[in-house]
Amino acid sequence: MSGPVTRAGSEAVAEAVGEARARYAARRPRTSALHERARAFLPGGNTRSVLYHRPFPLRIARAWDAVLEDVDGHQYVDLLGEYSAGLYGHSNAVVLKAMADALHEGISRGAHTRYEVDLAEAICARFGSIERVRFTNSGTEANLMALSAARAFTGRGRVMVFRGGYHGGLLTFADGPSPVNAPYDVLLAEYNDAVGAQALLREHAGSLACVLVEPMLGSGGCIPGEPAFLSVLREATRQAGALLIFDEVMTSRTGPGGLQARLGIWPDVTTLGKYIGGGASFGAFGGRADVMELFDPARPGALPHAGTFNNNVVSMAAGHAGLTQVYPPETAQWHTARGDALREELARLFRAASAPFQATGVGSLLAIHATAAPVRGPRDLSSSDPQLLELLFLDLLELGYYIAPRGYLALSLALTPGQLAGFVAAVGRALETRAALWAPAAGRARRG
Repeated sequence: MSGPVTRAGSEAVAEAVGEARARYAARRPRTSALHERARAFLPGGNTRSVLYHRPFPLRIARAWDAVLEDVDGHQYVDLLGEYSAGLYGHSNAVVLKAMADALHEGISRGAHTRYEVDLAEAICARFGSIERVRFTNSGTEANLMALSAARAFTGRGRVMVFRGGYHGGLLTFADGPSPVNAPYDVLLAEYNDAVGAQALLREHAGSLACVLVEPMLGSGGCIPGEPAFLSVLREATRQAGALLIFDEVMTSRTGPGGLQARLGIWPDVTTLGKYIGGGASFGAFGGRADVMELFDPARPGALPHAGTFNNNVVSMAAGHAGLTQVYPPETAQWHTARGDALREELARLFRAASAPFQATGVGSLLAIHATAAPVRGPRDLSSSDPQLLELLFLDLLELGYYIAPRGYLALSLALTPGQLAGFVAAVGRALETRAALWAPAAGRARRG
């Protein structure tokens, strides 16, 4: 594997990125015009930060199966899967029928329906640690409610989280707490540092309500939690009388029972979201019956939990159909295995090309990083070159493949073997085209 890009190489990368941005803009006049129109009413033409990229973001006109078409008529194979919410693709017949059938019975009913019962039953059967569950409108809400439940249950106020963690727009810890975070009393620890986390847990045991952790950092780079690290969190929280909350908003798709089942580590509370709503707005938090019973409205002093669309029929019906018919346990097992296989194939490709890239992740969730250094935690990504990642993203767009600008992929069931093979070939072609950017400096000098 080649070493870091040199200073001269970095200047060449910057020049290549500029050329790629100009090519992108020249081929998308309608997208550019729509972006300028949006800027008059939306800050930066944007209402969802993660979708923005330079020189201006894609605008998709229509989508089907695993294909996107932008307003300029360019088509892309979708490897991003709506940031893991689009597990079923863009036009799954079973999910669409479930949505339509529910809507034909009435849109907003202001009452309980059978659909929330169906979905709750399916979730509790699927995820071994969830005895009771409540629904929200997003993973952000689910995590906020889970933290509130832990604080009320333990009578303590402090929350342990991890650098690189993302638990929604109000609970972001990429390089420490975000300025827009909810004002919790936060104890920040290092991900995959079992010794450090255990020491902090012991030191703050008397004030700690819970530990909130992703068993694999999702937005933080698809960095799997090491079994020993997560096991320490399980035992240390139990000893401290604190709750362990697994944020499986992303990773619940990993195998039949989420990453917790794959690891055999059972949290007290689990948060869910993304694909479990069938592609509609959705979140959920659930776990031990004694914790969740705090929200039983028939009990004196019950914790309040409102939300107009918590049990909206679209999410409930689509979620149940998706979880039970489209993504049963055997399909989850198969899809997880093919994601692992793709990640290994990309790793072989990067090695063969001597390219400074690697892929991390678990199952159908993976991330490409522009670094050759080992990645165990978020700090290890400091050597990743954002310009090389942007260049790969823009090159793949021109070849007809869509991933996140940061290198993130979330595979949908709609992707065919041919599309996945085409993606690998496109990555190989992009690497071959740009190989001179990371060739050893001496080699560049000799060729010059």
